[in-house]
Amino acid sequence: MQVPAKPPKLSAPIDVDRVRQLFSRPARVQDGDFLRREIAHRMHERLQLVRLAPQRVLDAGCGSGADLALLHKAYGATQVIGIDASEAMLRSLPGQPGRQSALNQLLGKLLPAKSGIDLLCGDFADLPLGPTTVDLVWSNLALHWHPQPDRVFAEWRRVLRVDGLLMFSCFGPDTFQEVRAAFADVDLAPHTLPFVDMHDFGDQLVEAGFATPVMDMEKLTVTYDDANKLLADVRALGGNPLTTGRKGLLGRGAHAKLLAGLEKGRRADGKLVLTFEVIYGHAFRPAARMTKDGEAIIRFDPTRRGR
Repeated sequence: MQVPAKPPKLSAPIDVDRVRQLFSRPARVQDGDFLRREIAHRMHERLQLVRLAPQRVLDAGCGSGADLALLHKAYGATQVIGIDASEAMLRSLPGQPGRQSALNQLLGKLLPAKSGIDLLCGDFADLPLGPTTVDLVWSNLALHWHPQPDRVFAEWRRVLRVDGLLMFSCFGPDTFQEVRAAFADVDLAPHTLPFVDMHDFGDQLVEAGFATPVMDMEKLTVTYDDANKLLADVRALGGNPLTTGRKGLLGRGAHAKLLAGLEKGRRADGKLVLTFEVIYGHAFRPAARMTKDGEAIIRFDPTRRGR
């Protein structure tokens, strides 16, 4: 008997290979680090409110690794693992190899956690880690680059130990709203991601088996004197990985229309504004539910084909 597989829940038609390509040149995205560092600081403030003494921490979508030092400093003698799909981003971290060998990945599954920082190149929705081997999963501005966040949550829950904590941040729907409005004067193609709503993420966390998810959101604005600098920062924060996006570069006339559209939003003080809706979420992996006879209740999810 075969169980029909559930259709995938796509947040957007994101081309994962295109995402890797966008982040294959660290220098291209370096100018966006100002926002990643600010969000990491705000996440860390939230993390300090949670009593936690992790032995192993996973930074999912670690990029060039700036958050790894923050996490290692916060927890001292803890093994911090950074995983990212872009080998080039990992190689940009001084003093660290860009990829671990298959043997080291296997040992990471089998051996007890050790203090230090280790890097893995791979997909954070298909982690090369054993089940219940991580105490904290941290992910800063990375989740919105994956087309199936529900699959990502399920994988993060798999590697978390009981009472382990997931803490993440990502962009919400109002991010880049000024750029989206300006492109409407150019063509009908989508030029920015249709970021997932905070409440949908909360529902997905519950469906994945997390307990007491807490979601909150804030809007940050960055001001610019020059529209081209604003667009450069949008590109530095990732770009457009949609399969439905416009093919090829904008022509001179289309680019002029885009700049004119942005100029419509210039404020009375002469500044252009770029909005970021930042979503924060955290949730715990609960202990298995038990019957009154002490038997574990197993959650059945028919997402894979059976025999």
